[in-house]
Amino acid sequence: MLSSCSTPPNASLVNALSFSSFTSQAHSNRVKMSSDSHPHLPESRIVVGVGGISVDFLATVAAYPKPDDKIRSTSLKVGGGGNAGNALTCASRLGLNARLITKVADDSQGKGILDELQADGVDTSFMVVSEGGNSPFTYVIVDEQTKTRTCINTPGYPPMIPDELSQSSLSSALDGARIVYSDVRLHETALVIAQEALRRNIPILIDSERKREGLDDLLKLASYVVCSAKFPQAWTEAPSVPSALVSILLRLPNIKFVIVTLGEDGCIMLERSANEDPQTEEIDVDSLLELLKQQKDDNTAIPTCVSSSVTKLRANKFGTVHGRLIVGTAEKIPPSELVDTTGAGDAFIGAVLYAICTNMPAEKMLPFAAQVAAACCRGLGARTALPHGTDPRLASFLS
Repeated sequence: MLSSCSTPPNASLVNALSFSSFTSQAHSNRVKMSSDSHPHLPESRIVVGVGGISVDFLATVAAYPKPDDKIRSTSLKVGGGGNAGNALTCASRLGLNARLITKVADDSQGKGILDELQADGVDTSFMVVSEGGNSPFTYVIVDEQTKTRTCINTPGYPPMIPDELSQSSLSSALDGARIVYSDVRLHETALVIAQEALRRNIPILIDSERKREGLDDLLKLASYVVCSAKFPQAWTEAPSVPSALVSILLRLPNIKFVIVTLGEDGCIMLERSANEDPQTEEIDVDSLLELLKQQKDDNTAIPTCVSSSVTKLRANKFGTVHGRLIVGTAEKIPPSELVDTTGAGDAFIGAVLYAICTNMPAEKMLPFAAQVAAACCRGLGARTALPHGTDPRLASFLS
């Protein structure tokens, strides 16, 4: 069933399946959204995202196959995917006005992508639809035993180039925007958007999943960074994650905070302080992390966080930054409720985008984002279980 060829096997069946699945999901989302209202939203709540979008073909298996195995899937689901598409869908469900800049083809999968995004309230008017080619798609193998997912992505063709986004469309997309987000796919187009956003004093959040072409140029323009567990040390060559976070803030002086997500181990955030008091006590950042870990409440299932006071954080060989270190926990999801981790990181970012737009303090933002990510893990696929702003589990954060 699974293949890395340029078009899915048994294409007519897959296209029919994708279209019917998207259509039914879109109808469900329209019904849900029509009854939703989002209280306590700011006036400036437009988020502009640029990056990856896809159709996800999710096959669950009892255990991940060995080389040359032939196995059967236990279930199959088709739905929207792609980092930017997922994060903006999450942001939209929480109550932001999401505008997505990306590209699909005029095939049935592209139509399904557009329908699903629109049903979730995402503005697709700035997306490019090519004549011919293929829309991006991803095979996702979900291992029921280990609760992990393995992704095989086929990019869309032809790829998007900056010239396909006119100056007038770019200007309209950024009009009234509170924040711009990029997952570093379509990096040339993302750089054009980020440069214009910077000119307009619109902050930029970069998803640093791994080192990619164009990432460094985008990071230089960023205000916020959310990264995967392996990225900080891979990018900085630091001996530890905390020292890597210090290095990131030293190398990128415009960054207000950097968050590294650690899956079931929660997250770590380093927030820069605007006030640099030379009398502030200096402390080793690795030692501080260990102190904060000792203060965590590991007996509660709900996400929590502990924070240091503003201090001078030292990372050997790199230097010091004024700021505070915050350690967040993940929700302890009962094994019977954990279905699929696909898109959990994108859900976390969608919640962070919401938190920034609503001026949510870090102590509230991290547990909120962890709660949203945990909700995502309770359904098969990246968007199935993404919560809406009216979800009772989020009431304490959004009141």
